[in-house]
Amino acid sequence: MLKTRLAKHDATRRLRAHLRRQTYGPQDRLEPERVLAPKIGCSRETLRAALDVLEKEGLIWRHVGQGTFVGPRPAHEPIRPSVLAEMASPADVLDARLLIEPPIAGEAAVRATPDEIALLRGHALRSSEAPDWQAYEQADDAFHKGIARITGNPLLIAFLDVLSSVRGRARWQRQHDLAFRRARKKEYAAQQGRMHLAIVEAFAARDPEGARQAMFAHLSAIRAIMVHEGVG
Repeated sequence: MLKTRLAKHDATRRLRAHLRRQTYGPQDRLEPERVLAPKIGCSRETLRAALDVLEKEGLIWRHVGQGTFVGPRPAHEPIRPSVLAEMASPADVLDARLLIEPPIAGEAAVRATPDEIALLRGHALRSSEAPDWQAYEQADDAFHKGIARITGNPLLIAFLDVLSSVRGRARWQRQHDLAFRRARKKEYAAQQGRMHLAIVEAFAARDPEGARQAMFAHLSAIRAIMVHEGVG
């Protein structure tokens, strides 16, 4: 592991030096990876890791299918979801979810079929009985993605997928694991599982306002616990 980190660090340093030596202008395109990797003296995989570092610093930006460019990303170019996920703190994610997911729950409540409601209930029960935070995360993720899918709106589904991708980031995992353990895992899982079930009951009653309120309460409770544990 140490060797990999050193290789990435060294490749990043060499890449910075390469950018300084060349006469790139703003928004000039860098050489393709197959050309640039030998110049830097590393594998293409290590080069991509170094490019990730420089992209997060705003020194370069990348467009899938078009290449890597010098300078900050132009205002009209969207930031890649993977970069957004790295930039966002757990508090950022929960704030975004509080804005987006309650209305999604309200919309889904009037669309859900009996089979879809039964599937959500199963996810809710699994979350309430989760023995560890990984099991809770899996059940919770399936529950929230399931609600988005009920809407049938591909943009809403995509939004939830981007937010969900943060669960795979080490920063989120450390904070959620800490909150889960300090809140005592059985109590945490049971509490959030009950809140999941409250959302399901609003779906079963075809109560969009109740679904919105229950989702807001669920996400607010998670945010309160994680902020208490020092989420930044």
